[in-house]
Amino acid sequence: MTVPPSFDLSGRLAVVTGAARGLGAAFAVGLASAGADLVLVDRPGADLSPVVAAVTRHGRTCHPYSFDLSDTAAIAPWVDEVRRDRGPLHILVNNAGVARLEHFNEITVAAWREVMRVNVDAVFFLAQRVAEHMIADGVPGRIVNISSKNGLMAEAGLAHYNASKGAVELLTRSLAAELGPHGITANTIAPGMIATPIDGDFSLDRQAFEAAWEERIPLRGGYGTPDDCVGALLLLASDAGRYINGTHLVVDGGVLADQMPRLRFMPPYRSTL
Repeated sequence: MTVPPSFDLSGRLAVVTGAARGLGAAFAVGLASAGADLVLVDRPGADLSPVVAAVTRHGRTCHPYSFDLSDTAAIAPWVDEVRRDRGPLHILVNNAGVARLEHFNEITVAAWREVMRVNVDAVFFLAQRVAEHMIADGVPGRIVNISSKNGLMAEAGLAHYNASKGAVELLTRSLAAELGPHGITANTIAPGMIATPIDGDFSLDRQAFEAAWEERIPLRGGYGTPDDCVGALLLLASDAGRYINGTHLVVDGGVLADQMPRLRFMPPYRSTL
């Protein structure tokens, strides 16, 4: 792959969370193809070895870490350890996330907090600590938080997920305002219907649901792939995007022009009263 100079990431170290599969794996390999070295992070038990192998095939170094991002108190010490062992951090891709499909009245306190801990708390506190190191090291860093079309338009059955991604959108703008004076940008990528495992356990009529989405995505070809989001990341992570700050790039094939209601594909409402 020939990389234009403004997209060249040689000599930069990128941290990618949720890197074992789906978008995270594609982001890691895409960054490596542009010359970046990688710190890969995923939950305990996740197999990072295929992504490590793919990164090293591009001739880049790769450091895998097993870490529970929901343990927010441990995030700062972990970032400090990575900085000490691996050197200055140039790029952070906050990709790890969880989703649950539930009617609004079925969401428990525990379920709400699980989604918020991973999708919001970890995103903020990881960005907070990485940014401090970027400032201390004088690095014109790039923070890219992976949001969703659900951070811009809600869907039934995903109240906690919608809220978490909406929070990511606004906290990213807050980071952009505070970090811009230090030469650090903060932006989001908002994927649409991408073929990833995050919704694999959803309880719905999947065949009918996916067929309906295939009809409603304006761009021919149906669902996107993780690779369809890599170009947006390379723009935001590189010098090519140096003046892009506090915004989002939507990668959805045009879905937000005509959002698809999910409610009709869920089990019928059952009162808990």
